[in-house]
Amino acid sequence: MNVVMEKIPSNLRTPLFQIEFDGSQTGLRAEIAPSLLIGQKLAAGSADADVPVQVSGTEQAKALFGAGSMLARMVETYRRGDSFSELWCLPVADDGAGVAAEGTLTFTGPATRAGTLSIYIAGQRVRVGVGEGDTANDIATAVAAAVTAAAELAVVTLTAKHKGALGNDIDLRMNYLGARGGEALPPGVTVAIVAMADGATDPDIADGVAALGDELFDHVGCPYTDTANLDVIEEAWGDGTGRWAWDRQIYGHVYAGKTGTVSSLGTAGNARNDPHATIMGYKGSPTPPWEWAASLTASSARAINIDPARPLQTLPLTAVMPPVPEDRFTQSERNILLYDGISTFTVADDGTVSIERLITTYQKNAFGDPHDAWLDVNTPATLTRFARRMRSMITTKYPRHKLADDGDFGRGSNVVTPSIIRAEIEAEYRLMVREGLVENVEAFMEALIVERDANDPNRINVLMRPDLVNQLRIFAVRNQFLLQSPQAQAA
Repeated sequence: MNVVMEKIPSNLRTPLFQIEFDGSQTGLRAEIAPSLLIGQKLAAGSADADVPVQVSGTEQAKALFGAGSMLARMVETYRRGDSFSELWCLPVADDGAGVAAEGTLTFTGPATRAGTLSIYIAGQRVRVGVGEGDTANDIATAVAAAVTAAAELAVVTLTAKHKGALGNDIDLRMNYLGARGGEALPPGVTVAIVAMADGATDPDIADGVAALGDELFDHVGCPYTDTANLDVIEEAWGDGTGRWAWDRQIYGHVYAGKTGTVSSLGTAGNARNDPHATIMGYKGSPTPPWEWAASLTASSARAINIDPARPLQTLPLTAVMPPVPEDRFTQSERNILLYDGISTFTVADDGTVSIERLITTYQKNAFGDPHDAWLDVNTPATLTRFARRMRSMITTKYPRHKLADDGDFGRGSNVVTPSIIRAEIEAEYRLMVREGLVENVEAFMEALIVERDANDPNRINVLMRPDLVNQLRIFAVRNQFLLQSPQAQAA
């Protein structure tokens, strides 16, 4: 074996012991998987629009994006689900032509007994005290002061902080917890709610997404599910020229939340076919879409960073408020949504919202035929880990090697051959089998091709067919019961 030094010169004559260190054959391949949240900032925020910025926590987010802004709320929600991962934000400004959504609360009175109003705006509770004898105007004035809104003739007009159609999804309601939760209108007081509406023109995220460059963001929370912005995401994360392209190898996945009926959500899901985007559908939750997106990103990031092949079902969506029972989708409706490219959730008896099945919007192949190759989020997540592991193995061990046909070359000669590379691939695959990422080593090796290119002697071509580990998702039982066993009758 011919040992070749990288740094110690061959013409050295001074004695005695010299040593150089080479870490190419060892070391743990740490997965660096930052998360990114996209959302609107307020003018009061100090951060520049369309420029990604790293954020450590909620207080910093308030300073950067403005207290009460969409993006500051997303950061707070994310950190409630994932307090450890590296987090970046991409702030975007309101569109100059945008219109802010508005809604109203109209009060009647007077109150015949003192009490407390529990007003929920985008899932955030505002409590306002009401005194005995307070008139409708008195109540409206107090509410307007508490929520920073305008009041006139017993009517409180609420205006979204941001311009855009997303403001129409801001939920307005009274007494979400109900009487069992100690929330009720004071006697003599009624409230008529007109839902938020007339918001228009969400920001265009194209410039901000372009500003991400080739920076690594594995988990991306995006509040926008309009066609234009989803088209931006599909192109930016696509395998043509996007982050999944062969010459970029950045990868990553985008998560969004969308409110609607089974019909409207199905229509929205069927309009997409993106293996790198997920839309969680819901109806009747006080939590707005941007916070659904942030919570979904946090739960997914925390779990996938540990094990990309492990199913995400039952993971809680921390900080998401469940829909009231009458607005929750039935199992039949959720199954329909899962065939329309929309992910689903369940609600436990204690009100915890948990992922049921997290899928991509991919549904059809290039010919428009039904196809499930990229159905579940675990598939692109596991493929990302697989690709990075193989790339790291090659770039770490063979960054400056010569290439030759199989022969009697020693490893110390800095020559690599197809058989050596084949053995390295097998070893790495076996490690991933032990970690539960892939399976069936024998079938993988039988299909593996490692060969020198016929036209370029400096190039190796490899065909791999990894068998990804699957997930336990369905446990079906045929319970063929008896009223009495034949053996018991015979006895």
